[in-house]
Amino acid sequence: MDQPSGRSFMQVLCEKYSPENFPYRRGPGMGVHVPATPQGSPMKDRLNLPSVLVLNSCGITCAGDEKEIAAFCAHVSELDLSDNKLEDWHEVSKIVSNVPQLEFLNLSSNPLNLSVLERTCAGSFSGVRKLVLNNSKASWETVHTILQELPDLEELFLCLNDYETVSCPSICCHSLKLLHITDNNLQDWTEIRKLGVMFPSLDTLVLANNHLNAIEEPDDSLARLFPNLRSISLHKSGLQSWEDIDKLNSFPKLEEVRLLGIPLLQPYTTEERRKLVIARLPSVSKLNGSVVTDGEREDSERFFIRYYVDVPQEEVPFRYHELITKYGKLEPLAEVDLRPQSSAKVEVHFNDQVEEMSIRLDQTVAELKKQLKTLVQLPTSSMLLYYFDHEAPFGPEEMKYSSRALHSFGIRDGDKIFVESKTK
Repeated sequence: MDQPSGRSFMQVLCEKYSPENFPYRRGPGMGVHVPATPQGSPMKDRLNLPSVLVLNSCGITCAGDEKEIAAFCAHVSELDLSDNKLEDWHEVSKIVSNVPQLEFLNLSSNPLNLSVLERTCAGSFSGVRKLVLNNSKASWETVHTILQELPDLEELFLCLNDYETVSCPSICCHSLKLLHITDNNLQDWTEIRKLGVMFPSLDTLVLANNHLNAIEEPDDSLARLFPNLRSISLHKSGLQSWEDIDKLNSFPKLEEVRLLGIPLLQPYTTEERRKLVIARLPSVSKLNGSVVTDGEREDSERFFIRYYVDVPQEEVPFRYHELITKYGKLEPLAEVDLRPQSSAKVEVHFNDQVEEMSIRLDQTVAELKKQLKTLVQLPTSSMLLYYFDHEAPFGPEEMKYSSRALHSFGIRDGDKIFVESKTK
């Protein structure tokens, strides 16, 4: 059922965390006591607030009484206000300015593009280290204002904001370590390189679902743009060239890459995709969320050599020559059929007769006796069968269990079956 419109932050806070809805938990810091005022308090005299407040999808449009926010939220460190109806940055500022310990703030899916963020308002966010503005349609001007006023910002989420371009501010943000900017419309590398200029200390860059079509940058320039980048996600980008994958080697500290769902890898099998990528990225220790072990790297590099061994020299990637120097030229792997043998040609010995015949190995001893009945002219109940492996040192083995499958004996071509009569 839809929440009513026009609700304040404090109204929702009182309802959700009242003693009736959120039972008081014993222990230091688990409840906040405020003496009753002469006017009375809509919160009675106690709210039981954890340090992490989740007030998403509550129809919040405004802050409410700022003194009450300050009294009750002094210890709050994380605040989720996603999917509300906040459209005025001044109201957001009233809330945040009264939560002095706040480090994480989620404002996703609020229509904050309907108002302008002034620097005086943004100053109230100064202690925030992690800020989520997904699907808020926040303009780059808003982002720049925030970056100027949040000196300790470490993580920024700007997903689903319909960005087609990136606007670069005059001042860099050296504190930011992680940027999620997935599900936008950033297709040209000239826009992505601006992120490197804006955030020179970036450790993790998540660009999934942006349809980036190529990495068009000289290798030495890439190293200068993202000197500290350790992890990059290009999941469902539009990369179509192995040269783009090779470019990733230019990031001097890159260790983790995500490359699922790109057009370049579609024609390859799952095994080929992983091994060919691992072989091209010698410094990457985690691919698509899975650790690359030393053994897997060696297998991948050897696979890479064999994959390109018959390719014309002018089409062989440079990495091939590097790996030839490391391992030498490798012969193609022999194809070994590991499927179990379905039949065998054996010698059947009975009295002084020897008959060569083919027997199915998926049948049982009892079924073999039926097959031999006509040949040896004995009823199955009178037969004794012995299997002789011509390489075994211990002599014939009696086939005494009627339900035992023949393949369990390890019968091969050239082995012998001896038939004797019980009455003999």
